[in-house]
Amino acid sequence: MTEEIIVIEPGDERAQKIGKAIGSPMANEILQILAGGPKTASDLTDLLNIPMGTLKYHIDNLLEAGLIEIAETRYSVKGREVKVYALRDQLLIVAPKVASVRSILLKYASLFAIVVLASMAMFAILPLLDVGTTQMTEPASFQIDRSAGGGEGASILAEKATAPAAAPALPSSVPMVLAFFLGGCLVLLVLILYEAYRWQKGYSP
Repeated sequence: MTEEIIVIEPGDERAQKIGKAIGSPMANEILQILAGGPKTASDLTDLLNIPMGTLKYHIDNLLEAGLIEIAETRYSVKGREVKVYALRDQLLIVAPKVASVRSILLKYASLFAIVVLASMAMFAILPLLDVGTTQMTEPASFQIDRSAGGGEGASILAEKATAPAAAPALPSSVPMVLAFFLGGCLVLLVLILYEAYRWQKGYSP
């Protein structure tokens, strides 16, 4: 049988059941006898010299607390069911209440979602507030055109210079949003490691 490790917190339901089960000297004597090997109810009443009703009361409490178990069920010559009781192979650790790893991950998963949503909001809003990137129009080129009438009616014609189309560039807010997102992820990672360290120290036997 493989030994199982059970961590209980002071004051929780399991701890209260254990306290009730082992609160009497008789229950402790039952546990000491079962430590030597599985026994039936008849064996225990003979060894302890107590009524079956008294034994059943303590056995029920120990079963409910999870300190003992029904190892097997036999049948007598008359066909009656006989239960064999034994100690559970387990290690009980009483530890103060701290958060579990699952609760830590769930808590910081919600914070990570907030960081993602904030980053998306920044990506959408910052371009609207960016007033430093205004388009600059290139100066027009001027050309003097002389008419055929001897140059008396010279006129200045302005031609709009055409510039080649530039390749689309990323918005200027992308570096800022990316820095915010990575910074938030780094902070969350540090907090998760710290919480995990506290959890491990709190549950160390």
